[in-house]
Amino acid sequence: MVRGRKIEAVRMLTRYIQAAMRDAKYEMLDDKTFYGSISGFEGVWANESTLEACRQELQDVLEDWILLGVSLNHELPIVNGIELKYSEDRSLTLAAR
Repeated sequence: MVRGRKIEAVRMLTRYIQAAMRDAKYEMLDDKTFYGSISGFEGVWANESTLEACRQELQDVLEDWILLGVSLNHELPIVNGIELKYSEDRSLTLAAR
């Protein structure tokens, strides 16, 4: 039963990350590097030499930002109607609005 809850938590987290990444915005800067950010996720940004590297770095930063936010009991943004919450017993829940 515990294993099933862990798998479901990973799936929920993956859906949340995918939804946030769909909202990412990218631009090429004057120095020809790529800058990416996600609205609503303060401090989540990346700057890399290629668009693909920027996307990957942005996702890595987002994942770390989410894990830090959960560990500090921060409220996470709702993304495309998807709300990632955690209960007092530290289990993750995903709610669609």
